[in-house]
Amino acid sequence: MLWTAIVDDHPVRRAGLEKFVSETERLSVVASERSVEELLASGAAFDVAIVDVPLGPGGPGLAAIEQATEQGPVVVSSSWERPLTFGAVLRAGARGYVTSHSDGSVIVHALITAGAGGFYVCPELTDRFHSEVVRNVSDNPAGLAPREAETLRWIARGLTHSQIARRMGLTGATVNTYAKRIRAKLNAGNKAELTRIAIELGHMSSEDGRRFPAA
Repeated sequence: MLWTAIVDDHPVRRAGLEKFVSETERLSVVASERSVEELLASGAAFDVAIVDVPLGPGGPGLAAIEQATEQGPVVVSSSWERPLTFGAVLRAGARGYVTSHSDGSVIVHALITAGAGGFYVCPELTDRFHSEVVRNVSDNPAGLAPREAETLRWIARGLTHSQIARRMGLTGATVNTYAKRIRAKLNAGNKAELTRIAIELGHMSSEDGRRFPAA
């Protein structure tokens, strides 16, 4: 049984999600809230969550996704008629992406897959996902997301995680998550290795590597 959290500020849509989840043998609703902030404030522990976020220029919902993924796997739901920051949503830590028009069976499949440690993209977004992945790999061979690359630059310049969090407007937990992903992607075990790799990848110059600005 996967304890499932539902986040959606639209009451009718949220009620529909509750119905789909509660009628699925392998899923059970543990929380249903209007926002990620309310979910986190409730203290509910979940195995997987579906989070509907408004995505627009600048991706205002990305911070909410990052906060939710610190607590467990997240499937993001959003309208796909609007311009999507699809790669950014996935880089924020989401384990799945469905549209607000996906039917119940697709949503259930996404939740079960993400809750079991897998990754799911609904059929409507498969081609878009593939094209973005190909483009991102070509543009960034190391596979670092923009926020991860920014975090790498600050780490390489000698800042602590708390200092980086203040500069980037993030929580310390989010910076810790970024740092773990960076080390895993770059196979780096310490700050010296990260600095060397940052220079090699062009994220900073050798002169930058010798500067350690105050927070």
